[in-house]
Amino acid sequence: MTGRRLDGFRRTVSAVALIVTLAMVTATTARAASGNTSAAPGTAAGTVVAPIVLTHTAGAALGFGSFTVGSGGTIVVTAAGAGSTTSSVAFVPGGAGVTADKFALTGDVSRNFTISTTNGTVTSGSRSMAFTTVPSATTGTTSASGGYNFSVGGTLTATGTETPGIYTGTYSATVTYN
Repeated sequence: MTGRRLDGFRRTVSAVALIVTLAMVTATTARAASGNTSAAPGTAAGTVVAPIVLTHTAGAALGFGSFTVGSGGTIVVTAAGAGSTTSSVAFVPGGAGVTADKFALTGDVSRNFTISTTNGTVTSGSRSMAFTTVPSATTGTTSASGGYNFSVGGTLTATGTETPGIYTGTYSATVTYN
């Protein structure tokens, strides 16, 4: 190559090398220096369910029946409404029969829940007897229409010192979605 041509070639090669170098620096700098901020849309969702509502069945009660206490014992009423006694406690024929209490609930369809009941005391004047309760189920699932029914039995303890009379009291039933 001649001198002039060689100088032109060198300048061309140098110019190309400079362009390639600048392109690499620019490309590297562009990748390293992304924007200061960026935004993207998000999503949100929520589901409203029907509230769970517990209703006591009208006329129903946890009934321990009519009985004599003797020297004490218990009166047991199953959640199905069957009754039995222990020790010297005995049912009186023709007296009030034993009954399980009844509840109904409504809520969101096919939703799981728990059932709990408290214990209580029945009183007549200054005399009282304690009782425990047992629901027919401690968990459940509402039906396809959102309903569910359950009953409550219990055990009443007589000490043998109770005076004759009608003893009454209350307890609570609670249902909770889970």
